Amino acid sequence: MTYEQTIDLLYAKLPMFSRIGAAAYKADLNNTIQLCDAAGNPQNKFKCIHIAGTNGKGSTSNMIAAILQEAGYKTGLYTSPHIKDFRERIRVNGIMIDKDFIVDFVERSTELTDAIQPSFFELTVVMAFEYFEREKVDFAVIETGVGGRLDSTNVISPILSVITNIGYDHVQLLGKTLPAIAFEKAGIIKKNTPVVIGETLPETLPVFIKKAEEENAEVHFASEEFIPEYIDPSVDILRCHVRNTSTNVVEKLRLGLTGLYQTRNVCTVLSSIEILKKLGLAITEKNIHDALENVSAITGIKGRWQVIETKPALILDVAHNEDGIQEILHQLAYSYPTSNYHFILGFVNDKDVNKLLSMFPPTAVYYFTNAHIPRALPKDDLKNAAAEYLLEGNSYETVNDAIRAAKIRATAQDVIMVCGSFFIIAEVEEDQVSSFAFKNSNP
Repeated sequence: MTYEQTIDLLYAKLPMFSRIGAAAYKADLNNTIQLCDAAGNPQNKFKCIHIAGTNGKGSTSNMIAAILQEAGYKTGLYTSPHIKDFRERIRVNGIMIDKDFIVDFVERSTELTDAIQPSFFELTVVMAFEYFEREKVDFAVIETGVGGRLDSTNVISPILSVITNIGYDHVQLLGKTLPAIAFEKAGIIKKNTPVVIGETLPETLPVFIKKAEEENAEVHFASEEFIPEYIDPSVDILRCHVRNTSTNVVEKLRLGLTGLYQTRNVCTVLSSIEILKKLGLAITEKNIHDALENVSAITGIKGRWQVIETKPALILDVAHNEDGIQEILHQLAYSYPTSNYHFILGFVNDKDVNKLLSMFPPTAVYYFTNAHIPRALPKDDLKNAAAEYLLEGNSYETVNDAIRAAKIRATAQDVIMVCGSFFIIAEVEEDQVSSFAFKNSNP
């Protein structure tokens, strides 16, 4: 098979959560364990950092991976979902997985996959493990998919676990309360292994403390160890001063990921790096500063408060749940307080869209669309639901049609915000924008 045929086969043959939703979710680790066994348990042959959370786990994973890479360690990075190219999910030192390896892995796995019918995510997790073993990485940063306790990635024995935060997302799978969701995420806490908790709430704090005590895991609360004291955002750089509460030293950081919410993620990252240094990793202050300023170029991360054009500002963000939407609305009010807003929205059909729509301002102009996947909420259904909240606008067949319409209507002082789903961002065509090509990637 060619690479293209292989990817088409994966999409067509294996249930994929990002496309069809809960039907693809396997609530146990049996398939992953069988796939790992067949591959020789590659997940046990390198050191890894495991990262879960409702929001921020992708950004946090990329920042930690960038720091490790800048420190000279050969670093694997597994994240999901991808935006433009399947290979974004599996990288070594920022370079995407070889096409030939994907073809070979899928062909070698055919007999077993036919027998056990794994999900897309289960198979690709083991693909990543085997690739990282083959590449002899020093460390791999592994982001969970959905949840943690029963997530396919949860067959690893990390040197550090990280949980960024807890919010309402995937409630049909993880539970309808914050403690229930926290319990699932806390499933990545391992025996005698340190864990960093990025943010806590009164409802979730006891869950993490209880699990850490059960596993004899040293627990660190990043929000207590590092405190942002000064924030100055711009289009290209977010200047952020963060105080280490144990030393009283203030780090003056320049963040290449410019969303205001990254100031909390970076505290989680700094707390994690302190632990890794205590475990013997040679990481300098220069490594940290250089990595945080250049993380997009180092790892290839996209779609996090990504200002890709100005006059009018055109911003892409993969925010897709309550906390994520709240963050981008906050930053719009902070960074563009006098601008008119144009929202290009598309959601998947298993979100509480009414709750999300109730958060948006009725004074903005709306452009409703949908990604071209089975899980997408049809654009006209979204438009009708939005009307109940006095959000007015037209529907468009593609996100690119919506961008063209918004550019025609917007003035140079306005802001065009594209959000609601990874898959809306994925369908933005590079010829519609000035700087959305992926860099640092092999062909």
